[in-house]
Amino acid sequence: MANNKKNQQVDNLTEVESALTKSEQFLETNQKLIAIVIGAIVVVTVGYLGLNKFYLEPRSTEAQDQMFMAQTYFEKDSFNLALNGDGNNPGFLDIIDDYGSTDAGNLANYYAGVSYLNMGQYDNAIDYLKKFDTDDLLLGPISVGAQGDAHLELGKTDKALSLYTDAYKMNDNELTAPIYMLKAGELLEASNKQAEALKLYETIKQKYPETNEGRSIDKYIARAKAKMNS
Repeated sequence: MANNKKNQQVDNLTEVESALTKSEQFLETNQKLIAIVIGAIVVVTVGYLGLNKFYLEPRSTEAQDQMFMAQTYFEKDSFNLALNGDGNNPGFLDIIDDYGSTDAGNLANYYAGVSYLNMGQYDNAIDYLKKFDTDDLLLGPISVGAQGDAHLELGKTDKALSLYTDAYKMNDNELTAPIYMLKAGELLEASNKQAEALKLYETIKQKYPETNEGRSIDKYIARAKAKMNS
């Protein structure tokens, strides 16, 4: 019995030594390849960090500075100047062209989309809003909801309803969710889907009673119930 255990231990050691020998052989045979792979990883990592620190970050800061006047015009509802600039300061379209890869360039897509929406150029509004990429809990729903507004103006009510639904489901907050719930409810009501509209109205009343939509929701509830009983 003792001999069997000793033999088994010897066999195990032999297997370990064999595995180590094979690993050493692999490392020796592929030493150059391994060095190239490691070197490539180091180069890519250093390059990525360098790109961010010495190129993208400075350009993003520059873009934010350049966009200041466009944002000022936007806040004053001077949407044409916000989009195209005033001759001395760039507009959002210039920022997108020159700094599209930066965070500011991405944000300029949102501003451009909303500017076009306010100017009645709905196809352009949709194009730029779709390019805007964000995880922001407020701008995300607002951007999607604005696309819904543009589609509604183009007569695409089904698409508008879908986007309003996406917008209020994106983030359960008092600032955006009740706005797009109400818009979705009104579209459902206009499509003779009173029960679905009523469900949204009652959700607003229950979850967001202190919002503007919540304070005025009783008349929508009454209207939907009246239509259901007529």
